[in-house]
Amino acid sequence: MCPEWAVVELQGVVQAQASFAGDIRGLHIGRLCSSSSCGYTFTVGYHELAGTKLTLKKPLLVLRKKKKVSSGVGGGQEPPAPSAAAEMDLEVIGVIRHKILFKDRPKALISKVPTKEKKNLQLTGT
Repeated sequence: MCPEWAVVELQGVVQAQASFAGDIRGLHIGRLCSSSSCGYTFTVGYHELAGTKLTLKKPLLVLRKKKKVSSGVGGGQEPPAPSAAAEMDLEVIGVIRHKILFKDRPKALISKVPTKEKKNLQLTGT
């Protein structure tokens, strides 16, 4: 039995900061919380998105490439002949049956920071 995965579908673009140029593996993007059986919230920085869980019409498989292990002909004395494309097996590591769809614009979690009002000083002539 394979573990069940889900797809998170966002509208727009999620951009990493310039300091993460290139490698984003293990990058914490935000917090995904289940608010009800079908409702989800996704918090990214100071933005919160509301989404719903939908069932896919057709399930998807999550696959991992593995180099094919070949049994050597002739007792394994000769190395395998080099080939332009190495033979690969595909291993099923998960099944995707649902997606969490965030289709609306995010809600700002903070409003504008209050600024101190500038006091107008009147200069009086002496």
